[in-house]
Amino acid sequence: MPFILLIVIYLSFISLGLPDSLLGAAWPAMQSDLGTPVYAAGCISLIISCGTVISSLLADGLLRRFSCGIVSGCSVLLTAVGMYGFSAAESLRMLCLSAIPCGLGAGAVDAALNHYVAVHYPARHLLWLHCFWGIGCALSPVLMGAALQSGSGWQGGCRAVAMIQIGLTGMLFCALPLWRKTAVESEAQPHIPMRILLRMSGVPQTLLTVLCYAALESTAILWASSFCVQVRGMHPKTAAQAASLLFLGITAGRLLCGFLTRRFGTQCLIRAGLCGIACGLLLLILPLPAPAACAGLIILGTGCAPVSPCITHDTPVRFGKAYAQELIGMQTSAAYIGTSLMPPLFGLLTQCAGMEVLPLFLAMFLAMTALLTDPAVRAESCQIPSPDNQL
Repeated sequence: MPFILLIVIYLSFISLGLPDSLLGAAWPAMQSDLGTPVYAAGCISLIISCGTVISSLLADGLLRRFSCGIVSGCSVLLTAVGMYGFSAAESLRMLCLSAIPCGLGAGAVDAALNHYVAVHYPARHLLWLHCFWGIGCALSPVLMGAALQSGSGWQGGCRAVAMIQIGLTGMLFCALPLWRKTAVESEAQPHIPMRILLRMSGVPQTLLTVLCYAALESTAILWASSFCVQVRGMHPKTAAQAASLLFLGITAGRLLCGFLTRRFGTQCLIRAGLCGIACGLLLLILPLPAPAACAGLIILGTGCAPVSPCITHDTPVRFGKAYAQELIGMQTSAAYIGTSLMPPLFGLLTQCAGMEVLPLFLAMFLAMTALLTDPAVRAESCQIPSPDNQL
């Protein structure tokens, strides 16, 4: 039963990846059809990310009240509703309204599944879990590209993703007995207020690291397709498929890193990933032909592969399993704060600086992540402040 449940958890992470890459792949066609400004994609992304921050902060309370299976199933259902809303949208206002359930559906399930796997399984399983997120991210641009080529438009691509989400929702609700049999429900643990957790040694550095890395990854995901169109001169249909190379690199990299964790450890993989990101950005910065940009996206994605899952898996080891659920929820919130702020900020930046500055913008957050990495991935354990002494 635990093995079957692990497969269900893996498949659940596909549902997290599907919406994450859909907007970026569809946006060139959406913008043309609806007549919206380029930076409006950042506004929609901001709404999604704000909803995710809220739901991830509420994840600990939800998981203490409901099982992880119920929280996951309801969350995926919310994203299905949002995707269907996208497919029926005829204005920017409708897109913004549909973004609300997309955001609320992502945060709680992200924190819940990350915590469960980080506590109960070796690091390779968390990397493989995030590999399935990459499968979902890679699948969306492919589906969108196929929909655009078939003539069903971006609406057809959104409908296809919504149907997949509905199927995954059904799977999660059918698997509810597995969660009960394996006692996935959150164990009763003393609740520590967030203000006390923020005083722990290493927590602020880790949260800032996650925020900067998430800003890099989410900005690349949202604007890669537009970069290929406006800077490398690709057709929107081709650019949507080229953007999937970024997720191909993430997915393949996490699959490979899952086998390498036992030999090299999570800290070594994080540093190697940051070097890979730098190499990918270099290919995007240089004025090279379109195939070089495609190679840069693959290398960039491969470099992104180990960073987030390795930091998450180290959390129970560094700070203690008893408080890992709260801390991973805070990390999820920090990640989505970066996701909320930076893609729309870059959208505004393009109005005066152009899409050409995307690699430099990403390089800035890579430098910040690298500077914060050493204190964020130290192996020593950290002591939890006593609530009695802090209140």
